[in-house]
Amino acid sequence: MSSPSVFSHRAVALKPSLTLAISARAQALKEAGRDICSLSAGEPDFDTPEFIVDATVKALRDGITRYGPAAGDPQLREAIARKLSSENRVPTDAAQVLVTNGGKQAIYNLFQVLLNPGDQVLIPSPYWLSYPEMARLAGAEPVVLPSSAATGFQLDLEALDAVLTPRSRLLVLNTPSNPTGRVMQRAELEALAAWLRRHPDLLVMCDEIYEFLLAEGETHHSLAALAPDLAERIFIVNGFAKGWAMTGWRLGYLAGRADVIKAAAALQSQSTSNVCSFAQRGALAALEGSRSCVSAMAASYTERRQQMIAGLQAIDGLTLVPPRGAFYAFPQLPDDITESVEFCRLALEEEGLALVPGEPFGDRRCVRLSCAVARETIADGLERLQRLLDRLRG
Repeated sequence: MSSPSVFSHRAVALKPSLTLAISARAQALKEAGRDICSLSAGEPDFDTPEFIVDATVKALRDGITRYGPAAGDPQLREAIARKLSSENRVPTDAAQVLVTNGGKQAIYNLFQVLLNPGDQVLIPSPYWLSYPEMARLAGAEPVVLPSSAATGFQLDLEALDAVLTPRSRLLVLNTPSNPTGRVMQRAELEALAAWLRRHPDLLVMCDEIYEFLLAEGETHHSLAALAPDLAERIFIVNGFAKGWAMTGWRLGYLAGRADVIKAAAALQSQSTSNVCSFAQRGALAALEGSRSCVSAMAASYTERRQQMIAGLQAIDGLTLVPPRGAFYAFPQLPDDITESVEFCRLALEEEGLALVPGEPFGDRRCVRLSCAVARETIADGLERLQRLLDRLRG
């Protein structure tokens, strides 16, 4: 007689992370002595700027080591509100800001306080792989809006019309995009705003975590700034991980209407409580300090992004929408290769090349490559990719 399952329905429904599985296999091969070239990195390869570290060390020495308000350090909330108001042109006060344990918790909290079982979350594809899973954890149904490299991964408003139902509750936007590196242009966002005005019950979450990592000539636009009449329906997720190379610090934030932020803070008070007190002083220093470090890192990614683009465009059979932000490329594999998971397995086992399959991002025909690595590593990885494709073609 079998024993009853000890797991909740939520736990059973969760999908394991393919990216973590690939990372674990790559690490195991490396420890076994294999020469591994990894283009799978999802984080900056810079150290956190020294002035941010210094401010955090000072906070430790000053005794900033106790519990703090669940919604975040008041000074940091004020600084984030000033940043959103002045830089993003989204008028915000401190009561509209929640400091979270990374951008991921900001999204999780928002989904938990906005969504009910049966609600639908509209997610343009390709998407960051955690969006659908967090929607499911909130009891909602993720509804994917497919796009492709052939159409430039553009958001299709007619496709939005086609999937919209009375249960549609929230639309997810991510620009610059992980995994495609695509940057939504002002005209696109203005067209979307016009569409949203015709559908007044739909809320929007804007994931802007890569806002500073832009190619030369690109501009990041916040939807709430372009459509201030919709600001009450728009929620911004952002953080310090990408722009300031602070991934391990776990510092993010959620901004939007004050009543939703209050509810999200109440949820946080019953889960993780406040973000690490002294780490928040580092985030405060980041916002109040010089942005030269951010600009320097963004410029470095631009150089490496161009190297990645040129290398991928030189490989016959790949279809690439050239990324203009973040630090990823998301090429579509040749027509005779239809399964990215198996392709990435072969790349790792046969060439020692760690890539991320497109399937968990909503496109099984693509693979994600990161340029947040040394230029020599990019060149090496592109050579290995070319060899594998040549061999598969016979």
